[in-house]
Amino acid sequence: MAEGKASAGRKPYLAGGAEFAALYDVKRLQVSQWISRDRTLDYRYAKIISGSPYWLLQFVKGFGETTPRPKHLNQTELERLTKEQDPGYWVREVEQLPPLAGQAELVALFRLPSGALLRKAMSTGRFRPADYNLSGSPIWLLEPVVADAPALQAGARGVDWAIDEEVLAALRDGSYDGPGSRIVPRGKAANKAAE
Repeated sequence: MAEGKASAGRKPYLAGGAEFAALYDVKRLQVSQWISRDRTLDYRYAKIISGSPYWLLQFVKGFGETTPRPKHLNQTELERLTKEQDPGYWVREVEQLPPLAGQAELVALFRLPSGALLRKAMSTGRFRPADYNLSGSPIWLLEPVVADAPALQAGARGVDWAIDEEVLAALRDGSYDGPGSRIVPRGKAANKAAE
């Protein structure tokens, strides 16, 4: 299969902030500092999902070689992460990613009043398991979730699980700008942004 082309059951290799840090044997805060202080890292090779960046693992794998002071990649961690995401495939550009969604995007997609309904459906097994669990957050390939919508609707009590077609179209074409589409500053960064 050509690089960047998905088949049934395959998903692109990704890394969240915790995985990025583990791959370079640093604390997660160090990854944030690489972004804010040095600007040696940015979000060109990341997809923002539910307000957090998820980098292409292809980019993360080569990141240490692109910095003024080379950083050593933990090969054992790389093998663990790829095995955890298998069957997977490598992607070089964010535009090659299939549509992905986290909890914030799914709440908007199904017009849910809160994430609590989604979490309850997940905990009771009514909602499909996440395709990824990166940095402690679930992420889904969008199309299997959409394919499951009729079954969700058929078994619904009180929530209709109707898909918002505008949100769906935006998630599919990469133009989604609703909840979860941006990184919201926290801590000291939030205070500076508010000033």
